[in-house]
Amino acid sequence: MGAHVETDPQHDIFSDEELTELALAADPDATLDDDAVPLQGAWGAEGPLPLWYMPATTVRAKGGARAVIVAVIIVSLLVIVASGFCITYGVLEIA
Repeated sequence: MGAHVETDPQHDIFSDEELTELALAADPDATLDDDAVPLQGAWGAEGPLPLWYMPATTVRAKGGARAVIVAVIIVSLLVIVASGFCITYGVLEIA
């Protein structure tokens, strides 16, 4: 069975060397305790990363005006390129 160590996050500050030493000393073949909980289930991650590492992205609906403006810019650039022009540096030139 795996060793269980009680820690107090307010008082336990480890250096990189101490964390490395603890990681190298750990038994990779140790079995999990019966009451072990996966980190993903413990903090309710909604994606590939747990919420404590990187919060899930949120979607903000600002209305259709912003989407229309972005679509017009993209379509304009595609029309310029399809017409044989180049606007890479902000100056319209023949490609």
